[in-house]
Amino acid sequence: MSDSTNSTRRNFVKTTTAATTATAVAGFPHIGRAEIGSSNTIKVGLIGCGGRGTGAATQALKSDDKVKLWAMADAFPEKIEGPLKTLGAAFGKERVEVSKNRQFTGLNAFEKLAASDVDVVLMATPPGYRPMMLRKCIEAGKHVFAEKPMAIDMAGIHHLMETAKIADEKKLAIQHGYCWRYSPANRVGFAKAHGGEMGRITSFVGTYLASPVRALAPDATKPEGLGDVEWQLRNWINFEWLSGGPLMEQCIHAIDKMAWAMGDAAPVAAFGNGGRGQRRDAGNVYDNYSITYEYPGNIFCQIQQRQYSNSFNENVSRIICEDGTVIGPWRVSTKDVKGKTNWKYRAEKGVEQNMYQTCHNEFFANLRAGKIVNSCEFMAKSTALGILGREAAHTGQRITWDELWATREDQAPDNPPLDGKMPIPAPPVPGIDKLVKA
Repeated sequence: MSDSTNSTRRNFVKTTTAATTATAVAGFPHIGRAEIGSSNTIKVGLIGCGGRGTGAATQALKSDDKVKLWAMADAFPEKIEGPLKTLGAAFGKERVEVSKNRQFTGLNAFEKLAASDVDVVLMATPPGYRPMMLRKCIEAGKHVFAEKPMAIDMAGIHHLMETAKIADEKKLAIQHGYCWRYSPANRVGFAKAHGGEMGRITSFVGTYLASPVRALAPDATKPEGLGDVEWQLRNWINFEWLSGGPLMEQCIHAIDKMAWAMGDAAPVAAFGNGGRGQRRDAGNVYDNYSITYEYPGNIFCQIQQRQYSNSFNENVSRIICEDGTVIGPWRVSTKDVKGKTNWKYRAEKGVEQNMYQTCHNEFFANLRAGKIVNSCEFMAKSTALGILGREAAHTGQRITWDELWATREDQAPDNPPLDGKMPIPAPPVPGIDKLVKA
């Protein structure tokens, strides 16, 4: 088993030479046409075999009875064993046919899977590696479903913009994992806001106040004999170079709903604050953020994120309009300006309500129909909104959208083996840390 990868993220980042635009609006995904066949078996490969990866594989298998799980890849062998057994029991050996020679492990496992004969790749790895892995799969001619967020720094974002162009040229689909955009209830609610029946949209408030997610214990240390890189990968959510921090890894859903409410327009700037209110562990991510996003037309939107124990939790989006508010993402409804509920979403009979399943149903149906939807550029720009807010909080500065896109910060280590050394940077200090230009 190899512990290294030929396509190191840092070297990969340095190979991009084409410029990306700073001010373009995210807009709608590019749509092309290419045939995968209306009745052929679709061989699927899974990269990243944790809970979300297993869920994505389940939804892919449910979406089309001729989808077959054909290959799996993860840095760690034991991460494949459990999900493979679970999926095999649920769908049978005719649908889950992952032989030993198609179970790829190590840091270069994704390269081996990309080089295999799969048609579609499901990508649910730590986002720090996602730009490099996506590029490898697209270069290999695979259609891809990629979970959110798409990157953790601007070097990764610029790469994604180039990957979007390559996917267009190859007529390859890239399906995004911003799951709430597939929610039937939220599609109706957002349409009400965008349709003008509640007047002009004046603001958006999104919260993601939750409990800690797989946080290291305050006294946790790396076990003796375990490499820095392996320990950090096994606890990836605690390290910014792998997860991007909770504003990126979790609260990006609230940020993407803000983008959706704002019609995917580019913001003007962001400012805010954050810190480590409860965290005392060896990781370097914050556990709270409060970010204000400024949009054209004197519109200001607010995002609040927090991962605290023993605290009030809330995951709510509020699209504030002149004549009322659209409330979601759970139990989507509208209220008038006096706070009275005047509409509640009612599920339409026969319409799939599970947003994760809807995502894959639409993805594979489009592939069957030869409709190639490339969401990569949209995903990159929505992810960049999260980076904008995070960097504003980390530096204590108001950062404009154009300033952010002029940067290429790269947090990736250079070709680290699993047993390699990997010092942990200190958490950023507002007013002292600066926006990294390159």
